[in-house]
Amino acid sequence: MPLTVTMPQLGESVTEGTIARWLKQPGEHVARYESIAEVITDKVNAEIPAPADGTMAELIAPEGAVVAVGQPICSIETEASAATTQPQQAQPQEAQAQEAQPEPSVPASPQPVQQETAAPASPQSMPPAQPSPAAPAPAPAAQPAAAQAPAPAAQPAAAQAPATQSESHPGNGAATYHMTPAVRMLVREHDVDIAQLQGSGIGGRVTKKDVLEYVQRRDAGAPPSAAPAPAPAPASPQGQSGTPASAPPQSMSPAQVSPPAGQTPAPVVAAGEGDTVVPLTSARRAIAEHMVRSRHTSPHAYVLVEVDMSAVSRFRDRERRQFEQRHGVKLTYLPFVARAVCEALHRLPTLNASWSEEGVVLKRDIHLGIAVALEDNLVVPVVRNADRLSISGLATTMADLGERARANRLKLDEIQGGTFTLNNTGALGAVMTQAIINQPQAAIMTMDLVVKRPVVVGDDAIAIRPMMNLGMSFDHRIVDGLQATRFVRTVKDLLEGFDDQAAL
Repeated sequence: MPLTVTMPQLGESVTEGTIARWLKQPGEHVARYESIAEVITDKVNAEIPAPADGTMAELIAPEGAVVAVGQPICSIETEASAATTQPQQAQPQEAQAQEAQPEPSVPASPQPVQQETAAPASPQSMPPAQPSPAAPAPAPAAQPAAAQAPAPAAQPAAAQAPATQSESHPGNGAATYHMTPAVRMLVREHDVDIAQLQGSGIGGRVTKKDVLEYVQRRDAGAPPSAAPAPAPAPASPQGQSGTPASAPPQSMSPAQVSPPAGQTPAPVVAAGEGDTVVPLTSARRAIAEHMVRSRHTSPHAYVLVEVDMSAVSRFRDRERRQFEQRHGVKLTYLPFVARAVCEALHRLPTLNASWSEEGVVLKRDIHLGIAVALEDNLVVPVVRNADRLSISGLATTMADLGERARANRLKLDEIQGGTFTLNNTGALGAVMTQAIINQPQAAIMTMDLVVKRPVVVGDDAIAIRPMMNLGMSFDHRIVDGLQATRFVRTVKDLLEGFDDQAAL
């Protein structure tokens, strides 16, 4: 059989990807690790490599299709699969030739041929505990024409398919329930009766578009489209498989009967007259799922301090023009705070950690995530080994990651593996924020807008100082208020005591 290629996991919170372009077409040779498709996700654009040498056999997912992680996208005919297919195709001919030879213990040859051909389907279509009713099958074989007709072998095979569908999707046709995990989650969120859905995808698969269109019709009060009628189970194959004739069909089970369309629960928020329903993008849905999961996973607690940024501000004002000419990027407050965070994580490593049932996992390396806000998305590229970089190194690295994040050109490994996240909400003009932890990290720190305001200094004197609110949301399972406050105050002390004669 051809090797099936599935949609890979392209990010910690990525559940699906869109096939942007196929780089290989059916019949073309592919080498192992050669890119075969371009995929767009909520976080990155990536190329999918071929898992083995071979020939592209089939493109299961067309360009533009949204495919859930783990679902098939194409198949590749490898040398190994081709070698195993040829003996399998030749085997029935050899078997028929052997079966055509009369055996000494059997008086007539046509009977064994038909019996051995039809017998393999019978055990699959009946429970092991039931006696086999296929023993009388050789009787029709007395006629020579019956031995040549393929109908006896095809009939039990046809009876097998409805039984399998009935076990997997009782009470409805299989097409009604063919959904990816992402679509199933969408069905649960909108409280959709799946019996009312009619799939428009390949093989009757229910797509996100089908669900959203149904929700729009339901919210607008329009009657839902008629769902396909359940396929009736054949009576004779069920009887042959040992099911009692008096047993009620599975589709009539009271627990599986769907409520009428008129009794579908109303949505929490319904679109009124003049309102517009904006369908959720995959990016918006992924962010929503990640945020909800984080709030349900970690008990969030918060701590906030005020930081006098006078020392950093003096140094920045003096160096930023030459820095921009030398490195080509602006010198903002972000790399100064990032450097202080890395130093604080060295002193208090319990914040550079993750929770597990076996214990708190203290991370050896410091991989600092930097939140980047896009127009309709949010990504967190990661600065690897941020503690090893100078202020200028942090500034140039974060500027490069931010630019490529806005252009959707980040690589997969650049958005994974962060151990602590820093969010520069001050760049948006915010003065006080409480962020949600980026799982599975222990905390996320926010640096707000630097604002000049009067503060009390020295002997009750009032001075104008550049002040910044520095907040942190932390997982109360991992650290308590003492450690969290100590960490934030360490960052504060490092910024307020910054040596304005230091080198970048």
